[in-house]
Amino acid sequence: MLVDTHCHLNFNAFDTDRVEVVQRAREAGLTRILNPGIDLPSSHAAVKLAETFPEVHAAVGVHPNDALSWEESSYTNLQALAQQNKVVAIGEIGLDYYWHMAPHDLQQQIFKAQLKIATENHLPVVVHVRDADQEQRPAMQDCLNILKAWHTNLLETGNPLANNPGVLHSFSGTQEDARQASSLNFYLGITGPVTYPKAFVMQAVVAQGPSDRLLIETDAPFLTPNPYRGKRNEPAYVHYVAEKIAQINGYTYDNLSEITTQNAGRLFHW
Repeated sequence: MLVDTHCHLNFNAFDTDRVEVVQRAREAGLTRILNPGIDLPSSHAAVKLAETFPEVHAAVGVHPNDALSWEESSYTNLQALAQQNKVVAIGEIGLDYYWHMAPHDLQQQIFKAQLKIATENHLPVVVHVRDADQEQRPAMQDCLNILKAWHTNLLETGNPLANNPGVLHSFSGTQEDARQASSLNFYLGITGPVTYPKAFVMQAVVAQGPSDRLLIETDAPFLTPNPYRGKRNEPAYVHYVAEKIAQINGYTYDNLSEITTQNAGRLFHW
């Protein structure tokens, strides 16, 4: 069995063959697919998709690149969405200092607001972090600092979410970033680039990180793994990510699939 813990099935890249894409995922052995929102309309769409396909579950949230869409009513609207059936996480939320689509302070503000929604609803978070400066990694550092404060609050208030608070989606940080994230009980979402020949840093993170904190993702329609790099990604291709991680860590494919499926179940309770 396999799961894809991050896929944007509601994006228009799948408008012409969405049913066939889900069917191919089933044939590839996928039992669960998480579809996160990036703003309020796409969060509503994610919930609707989850109601349509048995294996699809939803996360709801406002992406940092869509921070300018945040309004006074956004908090209340996300609160309502978070309580819908098959919503298993708050996301995709976080910080993006690569595209500069919104001021950093605004990104941080709505990130913290959505962490509060996660706390109140006992839902894990799906966190996006992207830096332009790969040396200093300010987005990663700011993100980890925010998550440390949040995690400390979860511990102090006895919130069980502290044990499995969320995932750093499409992780692209260093081994030290991975260590800090793991110390906060966060999972690392590994995507298609781990299959690329020059992905040395990501492969090192996978090799040295705890296997019980790894998740496999596609981020479809983006980040397509080899051998389909350059083409549209889809959930069925998550098995290429699983195969590469198994190769790196010396697991059998079946064993790695079982581990990551169990990890996802522990985090999302689906």
